[in-house]
Amino acid sequence: MLECLMSAEDKRLRDEVRTFVRDDIDKKLLRDMDEEKVRYPREFLQKAAARNLLGLRFPEKYGGRGMPWVSEIIALEEVGILGTSLGCLYSLVSIVGEAINKFGSEHLKEKYLRPTIEGKLTAAEALTEPRGGSDFFGATCTAEKDGDYYILNGQKRFVVGSEGADYFMVYARTSIDGPPHKSISAFLVDRSDEVKVEYLYGLMGTRGGGTGRIVFKDVKVPAENLLGEENNGGAIFYQMMIPERMTSAGGAIGMGRAAHEVAARYSTRRKAFGTEIKNFQAVNFKVADNVTLLDTARGIVYLAASSVDAGDTAGRSRRLVSEAKKVATENAWKIVNNAMQIMGGIGYTNVYPIEKMLRDVRLIMIWTGTNEIMDLIIQHEYFKEMAGEGIKTRDIELDAAEADQVDEKIYE
Repeated sequence: MLECLMSAEDKRLRDEVRTFVRDDIDKKLLRDMDEEKVRYPREFLQKAAARNLLGLRFPEKYGGRGMPWVSEIIALEEVGILGTSLGCLYSLVSIVGEAINKFGSEHLKEKYLRPTIEGKLTAAEALTEPRGGSDFFGATCTAEKDGDYYILNGQKRFVVGSEGADYFMVYARTSIDGPPHKSISAFLVDRSDEVKVEYLYGLMGTRGGGTGRIVFKDVKVPAENLLGEENNGGAIFYQMMIPERMTSAGGAIGMGRAAHEVAARYSTRRKAFGTEIKNFQAVNFKVADNVTLLDTARGIVYLAASSVDAGDTAGRSRRLVSEAKKVATENAWKIVNNAMQIMGGIGYTNVYPIEKMLRDVRLIMIWTGTNEIMDLIIQHEYFKEMAGEGIKTRDIELDAAEADQVDEKIYE
């Protein structure tokens, strides 16, 4: 985040996370994850927990710091420079933790939230289904009540952490007859022999997070592991879209910044035609574009975080969060491509990390809701807001010279 918007506490947090990212994360881990020698880096979360950097927004009594979203975004940018895999695993504490903190019983908070923040348990979110994609409410995974348990059956795919997470947050259909948005429930499901990882995906990038397809076969889930009320999973889903998309946006800034810094530094060293290439307009204009794209992303992400922190109306926060995810992820993609163009052929090799960043960053415009879904939400919430407010400022339409020609204003 821009320093002019940071409090002294924010700057201390930024420096803490920078120290963690610089000193605690071995480059061998990043390489081994990209080569899929490491499938699930539990030690990364344990090291973050040892510095009390997990679950920053959650209450201190569960191990968090009680910080606002604005502060978490600052941390996410710093972690984001490590790439999408570690950024995602870091974010899952915030994402799954949101559901437990907002909708879980005190028992579930003590059993799952606290040890997750402490790095003793690891979490994953089982949201997408093989036939689902963006159609969340078309879920076919089912959970039938049977005494003190629910019997869970079905499949989830693209589950980051399927290889190594200790428990999963799972959405399942608990009503066959009700409308889709009132037929889904959310559960915390422990790893067991009945929770089977049927397939691990070979990914273009974002490797090492153990992303796979999970099959639930007659899994007994204690009724006390229900989050919120039965058939009220829709409300949980809508709340969860805040941490899903805010963490994506914050991490995207970090990834874009990392690629930009590598390329900008290269442009001050690489010489052609007797001078550093930063002196060529074709290069330094791309540097200028990248700086502008980064600051633009920071601005909208900070605004969205401030909206959520301030308790803004749900529709406005939903719109701003969607804008933040869309702008930050698309800007990161542009920045990485600009960085590769600045570096030329060497940027396409693994001598520099730009090629890995490009493979990683491509995913973030798809996950946690595609950017086309963000467009759908943005326009929907804008039109709702416009209709609700009416015209409270000057009606510019009436300033036209012939504005009084009502017979020319035909709308049907």
